[in-house]
Amino acid sequence: MPMSRLWRTWFLEERPSVSLSLFRIALAGAVGLHVFPTLFQMRDNYLAGSFREFNPSFFPIPVLQWAAGNSDAFVWAMAGVFAAGWLFFLIGFMTRWSGLLMAAGCYYFYARNCLHIGTLSYDILLVTLVLALVTGYPGDSFSVDSALRMDPEPWRRRRPFFIQRLLQLQVAETYFEAGLGKCTAGGNWLSDNPYYYLMNNPPTGVMKHFPLRETLAGMPHLCRALGIMLLAFELTIPLWLFWRRTRPAAIVLAILFQTMLLVTMHVPTIFFFLFPPQTLLFVDPEIVVGLIERRRARNGARPRDRLLFDGGCSFCGGSVRALAALDPTARVALVDFRDQDLKGIDPRLTRDACMRRIQFVERDGRLTEGFDAFRRLSVKLPLLWPLAPMLYIPGMRLLGVPVYDFIARHRFEIGG
Repeated sequence: MPMSRLWRTWFLEERPSVSLSLFRIALAGAVGLHVFPTLFQMRDNYLAGSFREFNPSFFPIPVLQWAAGNSDAFVWAMAGVFAAGWLFFLIGFMTRWSGLLMAAGCYYFYARNCLHIGTLSYDILLVTLVLALVTGYPGDSFSVDSALRMDPEPWRRRRPFFIQRLLQLQVAETYFEAGLGKCTAGGNWLSDNPYYYLMNNPPTGVMKHFPLRETLAGMPHLCRALGIMLLAFELTIPLWLFWRRTRPAAIVLAILFQTMLLVTMHVPTIFFFLFPPQTLLFVDPEIVVGLIERRRARNGARPRDRLLFDGGCSFCGGSVRALAALDPTARVALVDFRDQDLKGIDPRLTRDACMRRIQFVERDGRLTEGFDAFRRLSVKLPLLWPLAPMLYIPGMRLLGVPVYDFIARHRFEIGG
């Protein structure tokens, strides 16, 4: 294959970006699971008088000095910056900029105290975030950004594949480097038996007390064989991941390998939260699109919940197009009430009611309208679940109903 064609196939070819959007959600989850628990104990971890440690091998000394000298008010402000950036990155709102805010918060609190969130491997996170944020691709699907663009099928959006390819290469390089270190550094896994040593000494340390540890501690030959197998796995898994024929099995083995590490060893837990989703980036995005399309076809062939809107209103039409972007599997049928026999849908429906508010008819016969219909949608559609707790706060209906009704009355002016 000519080099130019190989380069285009590997990096410049345009393919659906849906996998990167799924990875954005996993990345936000990994970061949140590490940082938020430390923010629940601000006084012990980050505020004045807390016990702190610093990592001068990662940060320049002036950066550490600046972070250590910040006031408690500034630390609280940075906690707010991180929380807002994290939430917006998770839901895909202004994805690139919110991701940068999230990253800034991560590194600020790591500089402030590296003791409590040392399980977050920040060198890996840095590379991953840079690759994820260099373009806006992770915000293409399953995001507020796609809803604001009113993109009805964002999972089909085609982008240059190079960002996903670079993330794949990051995973492959991490595995290969780990294996290379086992056969070039001290404690060579080819000539020595480090796995046997880990099973025996020290009693607490790298290895956890898992059920088979005592058995393996008395079987040096088995430990040596397992160690060589692990070494061979880390050195060769990049090949199996990139080769199409072996890729499905390699993805499964890589996820099992990360699970084994979490169960048997004290390793940074970001390996488990980040590496399996990153390994899934080896799944061809066309396969993900195919799964979505098949699920849409199945939902379309059976009775669904129906949302009735005013097709003669441009504001309403834009709103339902935004909603369609947040319903990739077409769980809800969007129906223009002007073209329907309303009594055939539900005897309780009237044209006047549909003109005043959206009507949501569920399969079990439940009928809601206006703000209440939107609350029900937040429960029905997974991508709206982050909104559901806020919409169901006691008393929220007292505010939500008049606000919705005001917008509904002026929707023609709003929509032009």
